[in-house]
Amino acid sequence: MERELYPSDLSDGQWTLIEPMITAWKQDRVARSATGDPGSCDLREVVNAIFYQNRTGCQWRFLPHDFPAWSAVFYYFGLWREDGLDQRIQELLRCQVRERVRRLKDPSLVIIDTQSVRAAAGVPKATTGLDANKKVSGRKRGLAVDVMGLVIGVVVLAASAHDNTAGIALRGLAFSGQASDRLFHAT
Repeated sequence: MERELYPSDLSDGQWTLIEPMITAWKQDRVARSATGDPGSCDLREVVNAIFYQNRTGCQWRFLPHDFPAWSAVFYYFGLWREDGLDQRIQELLRCQVRERVRRLKDPSLVIIDTQSVRAAAGVPKATTGLDANKKVSGRKRGLAVDVMGLVIGVVVLAASAHDNTAGIALRGLAFSGQASDRLFHAT
């Protein structure tokens, strides 16, 4: 039975771009498992459910029933983050967008900015701090983007962390080897 599409669902073309990476991840995961059971979830529907949750902001348990079970969706979401598959897909798509507009795959310039934001009422004190300069108690988020505004890296720290700490963390997340030295070279 076909379900009605949600606005957040992947198009066939979008799925074609990321399906090989997800299939390769799944095959590697099954090969390493003790049972060798590939599972029965439709991974395209898992991705659609993740996009739905991201777009609507609903709680995992409130995913519509025409998606796979919320626990399975959350399970795959956690595994993909842990294994870095989400980052590899993001990198692939960012490179394709850059190449489509005739830019080099890797950026030659990165823009970094940080922002201190108040933490919600239940956020553990161990992960928050006071940005004395801005008089904000909470967290500091750092973002690195290329000149097209495409995300290179994101880091979240206690607001008490210095902006340099965020920059160093972003450098470590976003780049390796000579590329990072070239992009972050102080002049």
